This record gives sequence, C-alpha cells and structure tokens, in this order.
Amino acid sequence: MIVDTLRFATAGSVDDGKSTLVGRLLHDSKSVLSDQLAAVEAASLRRGQQAPDLALLTDGLRAEREQGITIDVAYRYFATPRRRFILADTPGHVQYTRNMVTGASTADLAVVLVDARNGVVEQTRRHAAVTALLRVPHVVLAVNKMDLVDYAEPVFAAIAEEFTTYAASLGVPEITAIPVSALAGDNVVEPSAHMDWYGGPTVLEHLETVAVVADPAKDAARFPVQYVIRPQTAEHPDYRGYAGQIASGVLRVGDAVTVLPSGRTSTIEAIDVLGEATDAAWAPQSVTVRLTDDLDVSRGDLIASAASAPTPTRDVEATVCHVSDRPLHPGDRVLLTHTTRTVQAIVKEIPSRLTLGDLSQHPAPGALTANDIGRIVVRTAEPLALDAYADSRRTGSFLLIDPADGTTLAAGMAGTAA
Repeated sequence: MIVDTLRFATAGSVDDGKSTLVGRLLHDSKSVLSDQLAAVEAASLRRGQQAPDLALLTDGLRAEREQGITIDVAYRYFATPRRRFILADTPGHVQYTRNMVTGASTADLAVVLVDARNGVVEQTRRHAAVTALLRVPHVVLAVNKMDLVDYAEPVFAAIAEEFTTYAASLGVPEITAIPVSALAGDNVVEPSAHMDWYGGPTVLEHLETVAVVADPAKDAARFPVQYVIRPQTAEHPDYRGYAGQIASGVLRVGDAVTVLPSGRTSTIEAIDVLGEATDAAWAPQSVTVRLTDDLDVSRGDLIASAASAPTPTRDVEATVCHVSDRPLHPGDRVLLTHTTRTVQAIVKEIPSRLTLGDLSQHPAPGALTANDIGRIVVRTAEPLALDAYADSRRTGSFLLIDPADGTTLAAGMAGTAA
C-alpha cells in the first residue's frame, strides 16, 4: 500500500540554500497563494532585491528574515496531483541541531543540501549522522548552487561519491543525489537545460515517486490505550471500549493480545472505526477495541500481539538528543512519556556523549547540554513496554520531561547505539 502523504525534512549548513530550495519547490509547483507571493515580492523590494526572494516563503520569523537564516522548524503543507506533502524546513546552525532532530523524527525522507562550492562539510556529516540515528529511510543529496560552478559534472560527481560513502557507512539505506540550482530553478521542479549530462529525476519528481511503502502486516501490533470508554447507560450498561491510535501492525477480531505492563491476556472481541464495526484495522487508524475478558485496562496501557509482545522493563538504555537549555545530569529526576503513558524516572548514568563531527564517543561526560546526543540509562518507577527504536520509531521513542515546569528535556530512542 503506497501512502499518499510524504513527510520530508530539509537539512544542510547555513547558506546552503535550504529555504530557497523550499521556496522554489513551492513556487514552481504552484503551491503558493497569490497573496503570499505578493507579500514576498514586497518584502524583497524593501530589501533592494529586484526578483522575489523565495526563501522568505519559509523564513517566517522576523529574526530569520533579518539574519537571512532559518532558526525554527518551518512546516509547510502542499500537494500535487500525485501526492500530498508535509515539509519540515529545519535550521542549519550547529546550535539548532535539536530543531533538526524534531523535524526529521517523523520524516519518511530527508533532503540534505550541500553547496557545490564547499562540498561535504562537518555540518553535512552531522546531519547525515542524525538522519541515520533517527532511521529516516530515504535521503536525497541536493548538490545546490550548481550555477556557481558552471554546472560542472565532475564537481557534482565528487560530492555525491563522498557523501554516499559516508552516509552508507552510517547505515542510511537509500541515497539519491540530484544536482540543482535552487535560485535558478534547475532540477527542482523542471529539468535543467544546463545539465544534459544528468539523466535522473528532479527533486519534485523524486518526492512524488519515491516508494514509501507501508505494509502494516509486517509490523508487530501495538495499540497504546488513550481513553477508556464506559458509557454505563441503559442502552450500553456493560460496554467497555479502549480508544486510541494503532501505533503499528494490524488488529483483527479474534486475535490473541497481551495487555502491558500487567501481562494479562485476552482476545479482541470487536473493533469499531468511526462508530462502525470492522473485522480489522491497521496503523495509523484511530479505533475503539473491545476485549472478550473484563480486564483492568487504563490509559497508558499497551495492547500488543500476544505472539510478539515486548517485555516490560524499568531500566531503559537509550540514545537521547538533549533539547533543553537546562543540562541533564546523573541523578536528575524526570518524567518519561512513552506513547500515552507517563511515569516518574531517574537518570542513573550518562555513559557517553557522541561527537557528531567524527562519530567518536566521549566517555562519562558528566552531563548533556543543549543539542548533545548521548547514551543514558534511566530507571523508571513503573515498568514500560518499549520496543527497540530500530524495530519501531513510534513505540521505541520517548520524551524526558522536567517535572517542575513540564518542559521537554530530551528525545529518546530506546536501545539505539549512538
């Protein structure tokens, strides 16, 4: 089953042209409203530019426009006749690595930009490493500003080979290299007249046709309970339904399931989708499930396939990206949120911090600060049914929350080796 919506993120060093590429993509695919384009044209004229600066379509914060950089993650929604898109335009600065993690965490594809004049730089390697860490299945290397190197094929070929070799060593499964000029529009939406040596797809053509295949039957069934429905009315005196969104896999009437963390078993008696009974449902549908047995099930419990249920644990080993300005230390008390469950926890230790530039490990760093990626061990007050992040991006991920003010401290990936 081919999904008709593609989530993708852009990444790259400062001034590589991410916002211009996105603006060109939106403009040339006719995804910009006339009033938006008029506003961009007016802003460009005020800055002394004769042609509209398409980067302004995504750099919406005043600070971004003043500095000419992207600071926050800018989400854009657009569509072509072939597919719908959810785009996350992420910052390039090192200090905004956490924003890039946010944008790429749910992406099916990442577009990594490289300035053809500079080639692969440290920030390029950093973004490739984060993309691999987050298990983004498809990567596009957009070698931008080809117009500034006379559209030279050897320049593109050398950059593509270096990046592909590096990304493949990190475990990135699929890499597609495309030479582009975002400013001139070459190979973004329309094929370039200046690079007849390139016979591959344009950026938009690849986005429209990349095979993001979702076969829920291949994944273990996971259903986090979000809400317990008990009307207790004369019409439904004994109705007990468990509502939520299927995180992965397929649920079928008659399936044997295990409720975690209690470990009690039952079978699925009925499944309701939008108030209508159905024999089966799959991720990411929102459903109500009824079980044959009257079990004590509440919000935060996980209904899983009995044949492949995860083992609940209170000791969580994970890789985390620290996203808060407040450092994380061993001994810190936190809240851990996993799917619909939130439990108290304590950071037992921080074994290492990852240096993304050369992928080396810094042992026993003592703390993680903003934008750091490191290994941690967390002890929870109650058992959690986590999968390894390598097996499930949804049920293998979690957040660490500051119990004092509710801010997010870190995003975690269970069992992932940094």
